[in-house]
Amino acid sequence: MQILETKRLVLKLHTLDNLDLLYPILSDPQTMQYYPRPYTKDEVQGWIERSITGYQKRNYGLWAVFLKEQDKFIGQCGISLQNIDGELVPEIGYHIHKDFWRLGYASEAAKACLDYGFNKLHLPEIYIHTWIKNIPSYKIAEKLNMLKIKEYDKVISSADCVMRHVVYKAIQK
Repeated sequence: MQILETKRLVLKLHTLDNLDLLYPILSDPQTMQYYPRPYTKDEVQGWIERSITGYQKRNYGLWAVFLKEQDKFIGQCGISLQNIDGELVPEIGYHIHKDFWRLGYASEAAKACLDYGFNKLHLPEIYIHTWIKNIPSYKIAEKLNMLKIKEYDKVISSADCVMRHVVYKAIQK
């Protein structure tokens, strides 16, 4: 089911049918270089299942991103509830297949999600947070005119490590 449409993209509800499409992205070491490690197939399935639960509970989650003209799956982008420094907040996340990097798709999808979050979901604020070394990710937040509000040490219990994160915020106007 289609949720959003931009000039070049269509964002649709994830289904478990997308597992074999999303797995090559989230299991790729280059794509996941700013995560503690790439994901297993079971973890990717859990990721999709959490998005489906998010749709049911909050009317949002990460959505499958398709190129509009070719109806080709290129990744995911959406809003999920994230623990950012001890506070559960709506956050925009994105993972685009590396073959489609540097073409503006992540920024285009994230902008659509920001607008959707404010105009359709009436969220008062939306965040983006990422590991401080993930410059491409926080450049997207800056392109969306989000305000950098802080940095903090995020404990990644699944990888038994701490990663310094930067947090950006946009407020409903």
